[in-house]
Amino acid sequence: MSRNTQKFDVHQEITNCIVDAIETAGDFRLPWIRSTGGSFARPVNVASKNPYNGVNVLSLWVSALAAEFPSNVWGTYRQWQDKGCQVRKGEKSSLIVFYKTLQVEDLNEQAGETEAGERMMARASRVFNAAQVEGFEIEAEDLPEEPAFDPIERAEAFVAATGAQIEEGGDRACFIPSLDTIRVPERRRFTGTDTTTAAEGFYSTLAHELVHWSGVEKRLDRDMSRRFGDEAYAIEELVAELGAAFLCADLGLNPEPREDHACYIKNWLAVLKNDKKAIFTAAAKASQAATWLLAWETGPAD
Repeated sequence: MSRNTQKFDVHQEITNCIVDAIETAGDFRLPWIRSTGGSFARPVNVASKNPYNGVNVLSLWVSALAAEFPSNVWGTYRQWQDKGCQVRKGEKSSLIVFYKTLQVEDLNEQAGETEAGERMMARASRVFNAAQVEGFEIEAEDLPEEPAFDPIERAEAFVAATGAQIEEGGDRACFIPSLDTIRVPERRRFTGTDTTTAAEGFYSTLAHELVHWSGVEKRLDRDMSRRFGDEAYAIEELVAELGAAFLCADLGLNPEPREDHACYIKNWLAVLKNDKKAIFTAAAKASQAATWLLAWETGPAD
């Protein structure tokens, strides 16, 4: 097989895009932390109205940031046509992945017969943002909100609903598994930035630690050492980082750029470059944690 006809690898392609975005985002700003331009709302599909999940959230956030798309609505070329809209000529699509269940037959050598089974197969799909089409009006609710205090009341209620034991004090944020306790600096010590209010900084920090809190054995039992061995700590930090970003998007908060990201980014990149499916695993675990935590808003999570 020639180099020009090698099979397209959707896992490698999406990983490459995210690695490149992290490497070029700046010292302390990650590609899923919006500074200027680009919608930070959770991406949704124009046809189903359902939000994208897992690695597709990251892939579309990276695309939205790079092109400064003001909308979080996406769709395939055909989906936009079905809505009576037309993708403008020359517009570049963004890559997402979906999984199809295929029926396969495996040979049972001992029995000398084939056995039916199922296998998940990754498939690439290309989507376009609402800003890339003619005939679709970007509504005000699709635009990213400027830092505001309106959603903070929900954030406070959300944190309380989880029932997590949280202590305010000290100089750093952390989750202490032996005490099953989250510690964060007192909220009055948080200061705002050009893009994040002091309150948003406080709640986005709490969101990061709540994702760690969700992963213990009696909750989601997220033991990353089974998959990543010695690199488990770096991946768990990436899961918490992504999970916090997902939570902030759903709660309407702008996450705070944190300088301690620099301590982890080098390790994240090393893992992602060596394992093309690592970002998929991390994003899936982050989505699971965010969904589980948000479920506490309406009652105890299962």
